[in-house]
Amino acid sequence: MNKPIVYTQNDCPPCKIVKMFLNEYQIEFVEKNISDDPTARKELTQTYGAYSTPTVIVENEVIIGFDLKKLELALNLTSN
Repeated sequence: MNKPIVYTQNDCPPCKIVKMFLNEYQIEFVEKNISDDPTARKELTQTYGAYSTPTVIVENEVIIGFDLKKLELALNLTSN
């Protein structure tokens, strides 16, 4: 499995929670901060059609917004 990509921005409490969640499960991820990186912002909007953070890419699944249940399912962390 490729490392999940987490698009974040400064002063985004849900972004911090998603990163804490991934760290709790010891899942390595790539963080792309759209506040600091214009290339990441362009990638988020043009490639994934997302305009909000957090947006998490797990393999081919795009999870836009704060949705820990979808993230758990995408990472196979739940039996449901």
